[in-house]
Amino acid sequence: MLKKLLPLLLAVAFGAQAMADEADIKKAMESKLGTKVESVTKSGYLGLYEVFADGNIVYTDEKGTAILVGPLIDGKTMKNVTEERMKKLTAIKFGELPLERAIKQVRGDGKRVMATFEDPNCGYCKRLAKELQKLDNVTIYTFLLPILSEDSVRKSRQIWCSPDRAKTWNDWMIDGKAPAGREDCDTSALSKNQEFGRKLNITGTPTMFFGDGERVPGAMPLARIEQKLGQVR
Repeated sequence: MLKKLLPLLLAVAFGAQAMADEADIKKAMESKLGTKVESVTKSGYLGLYEVFADGNIVYTDEKGTAILVGPLIDGKTMKNVTEERMKKLTAIKFGELPLERAIKQVRGDGKRVMATFEDPNCGYCKRLAKELQKLDNVTIYTFLLPILSEDSVRKSRQIWCSPDRAKTWNDWMIDGKAPAGREDCDTSALSKNQEFGRKLNITGTPTMFFGDGERVPGAMPLARIEQKLGQVR
C-alpha cells in the first residue's frame, strides 16, 4: 500500500511546493512592478517563470533577482514563445462580447465574424476601415472606443445617435464626411465600452478579436485578416 501511495504523496508535495513558489513570486513581482499580477507559471526555459501583468509578459527567476523583458525564443524551433503565450493569455470568448453595444455590419452570408474596438479619430482605424470594405461573407462588430480626445467622444456620440450607425461610421472613416447629427440619445453604451476596454486592457486602437477569441492589437494587413477569418470555423 505504501509503495502505491508514495508516488502520489510525492506528487502532491511537489505540487504544493510549486504553488507556494508561484504565490511567493506573484506577491514579490506585484511589489516590484507596482501592479496586479494575473498569473505566474513556469516557462519551461532556464528555470524562468512567466509573469503576466498589465497585459504584458515578463520573466523572472524563482528569487526575483532579475526581470527579463522581451520575446522568449525557442532555440530549437525558433518559435516566439512569448507571442504564442500572449495569444492564449489575452484571448476571450467571442460570444461573451457585449455585441449589442457595437455597430453591426453584415456582408454576404455573414458567416465569418470579427470585432474591432476603434476610435473615430484614429488614423490606423481609418486605414483599417477602408481595408475591411474589401471583405465579403463577414459580420463585423465595431465597438466605439473614444480614448484619444474629447472630439472623439463627441463624434462617437453623433455616430451612435444617428439613424444608420454603420453608414455614418463609414461616411466618416472612409469618405471623411463628419457626423453632424444629434448626440443627446442614450450613449451609455460608449461609457460601458470604455469600462469594458479597461477590463480587457485595451490601450490602443484598433484592437481586433476573431471568432476563436484571438486578440490582435493594432492594424493588420487585409491578407492576414482573410487568412485568420478562413482559419476560424
